[in-house]
Amino acid sequence: MRTDPVAVRCEYFNEPPLQFASDRLHLCPKRGISLFGPRSLDMGKRHPETIRVGFIGTGESVESALGWLDSCSAGVVGDEKNYRFPGFKSDRGFFSQLAFENETVEKLTISELESIGKIRSKRERFEATVELIGDKLRLLAQRDRPPEYIVLALPGSLVRASGKVDYFDKQYGQVHRDLRRATKAVAMKYRLPTQILLQRTTEASSQSRNVDHRSKCAWNFFTALYYKSGGIPWMPYGLNDGTCYVGISFHRVTGSRSTSYFTGLAQAFDEQGNGLVLRGQDFVWDVSKHGNSPHMPAQVAEELVSLALKRYRDELKQSPRRVVIHKTSEYWPDEREGLRVALKGVNQFDLVAVRSTEDVRLLREARYPILRGSYIAMGDMHLLYTTGYISALQAFPHGHVPVPLKLTDHVGDSSIKDVLRELMVLTKMNWNSSNFGGALPITLRFAGLVGEIMKEVPPNVDPLPQFKYYM
Repeated sequence: MRTDPVAVRCEYFNEPPLQFASDRLHLCPKRGISLFGPRSLDMGKRHPETIRVGFIGTGESVESALGWLDSCSAGVVGDEKNYRFPGFKSDRGFFSQLAFENETVEKLTISELESIGKIRSKRERFEATVELIGDKLRLLAQRDRPPEYIVLALPGSLVRASGKVDYFDKQYGQVHRDLRRATKAVAMKYRLPTQILLQRTTEASSQSRNVDHRSKCAWNFFTALYYKSGGIPWMPYGLNDGTCYVGISFHRVTGSRSTSYFTGLAQAFDEQGNGLVLRGQDFVWDVSKHGNSPHMPAQVAEELVSLALKRYRDELKQSPRRVVIHKTSEYWPDEREGLRVALKGVNQFDLVAVRSTEDVRLLREARYPILRGSYIAMGDMHLLYTTGYISALQAFPHGHVPVPLKLTDHVGDSSIKDVLRELMVLTKMNWNSSNFGGALPITLRFAGLVGEIMKEVPPNVDPLPQFKYYM
């Protein structure tokens, strides 16, 4: 425990704006799209004017999904807690429209579902369900004009019976699998972005429990749909040109017998928010000796970041002038050595480690919690609140006691304040919903989800790098 005096400095980082159509700025994703339209509206071919949507489901579940999409496309009234959804039509909201055709519907028949229902083994039933959905995806992908987006309108009975499974495998040991993650991996084979739309959502009433408000569901669904179909809902504003942001995370190889084997993942984003996902090589980490936070050998770190930078150059046809790497654990010497080798040709870089911490809590002498954007430095400790009371909305939407991000490691060319300001911007880049901001930057936000989907991709198969297939 420290007994010497520690200087405490408090500062407020202004809420970063976002960029919408015609370069108009607004702090809030929902209000920005409602007022100005999505960022790619005036970007020519990048704006999808019409999106051909395909469906997989029973006759009843597909009809329910069609009705929900048609109703929400016209717009959804909000309330005191939920901002109204402006619609998804050519003359409002995202200024894009959906196109439905009979030939882009693949039915799950009664006989197919009965055959799956007769399977006693939970593992075999799960695998049969994934195979059935995969076969329907294949048929849609082989159409003369395949759809650009697939809605998995799965019946509630199928989700309840095959949504998750735990089983023992002779080679891998205890295994847990999830239907959503497995179907994402299968859909990659056919380059089809997907979204599960449950009946409990499409058939919900205002009195239904455990279902979000209709306008919130619509915002989240259509924002993701627009991005997965090639559009850009909004762009970050204030990030440096030519910067590549990389989030590094790890996941265990499938099965309880592989607890010492990890795979490194890189989620890379440019300053416009375009994302890529890349898988590194497996490596051994002894949890019993070194703890639960794995660290890469130098060679693995070098290869992973080199792969991310190569893909960045391939996509943008230029090398990044600056690279920022985010992790949730400190950089060990081997990792730093490997990363420095990979970054040898980069002009500037920053290695940043942040994690949520409950070691320190700050309270305001006010009615509401601490402000989002509050920065506190206590000696060599640096804290940033990415959740909290949002003065721009005059609201506290998170519903929990705010927990700050703690900067646990930083080596690089930028100041600590600049690094933390960038984190604030990157918390607003979640195109899988339209929330005002999240606790983690986009480079780290989906690390767990991406890792679980990667477990479903065989080691001898190269996963698609585009971020939209993992959302």
